[in-house]
Amino acid sequence: MDVRRSGDRYRGGEPASGIESLHAFSFGPHYDPDNLRFGPVIACNEEHLKPGAGFDEHTHSHTELVTWVVEGTLTHRDSEGNETVVKPGDLQRLSAGGGVRHVERNDGASCLVFVQMWLAPTAAGGDPAYEIVRGIADSTPYAVPAAGALLHVRRLRPAERAEVPDAAFAYVHVVRGEVRLGETELRSGDAVRITAGRSLELEALRGRAEVLVWEFAG
Repeated sequence: MDVRRSGDRYRGGEPASGIESLHAFSFGPHYDPDNLRFGPVIACNEEHLKPGAGFDEHTHSHTELVTWVVEGTLTHRDSEGNETVVKPGDLQRLSAGGGVRHVERNDGASCLVFVQMWLAPTAAGGDPAYEIVRGIADSTPYAVPAAGALLHVRRLRPAERAEVPDAAFAYVHVVRGEVRLGETELRSGDAVRITAGRSLELEALRGRAEVLVWEFAG
């Protein structure tokens, strides 16, 4: 288990424009050759956007982008004609394929916080694709076949437990609250990279918790 604390993330964004970013992996000017990826995960970014702030149109290619809104509402528009408002509890996936352009904005009246995870596909190219799952259930893993990945959403009440899948690789990101994983206590923004984990459990501490758990075959 490789534990990465919230405070160790790279700070980025454009605070003067209302954007603050926290990067768990090597990103942009924060180049770290020892922190480029874990399994197919190449980015896990926590974005804070003030009302009216956003990312203007930009291009992605050969990447699976999965977005989880924590607070507020995210307006998404892309070059394939998709335009949606993503709310807490919704899961959004944008498969960039050979190339896609999109815009992400906070058109709401309150602060927007979302976590966006980038996965490298097993094969480059292809056509862009978009999907949104409204109110995804904890009991329903979300598959990203292009990256050989499954995402489990864990929303835990105090003292409630949940298993971490036994897998070649697992990536655990605490969205909110406090949890114990094995003997390790984790807080919001903390993450754990697990290799060949077996019989691991999450337990919520002192309140409700929300955790994103990825599993990868290898």
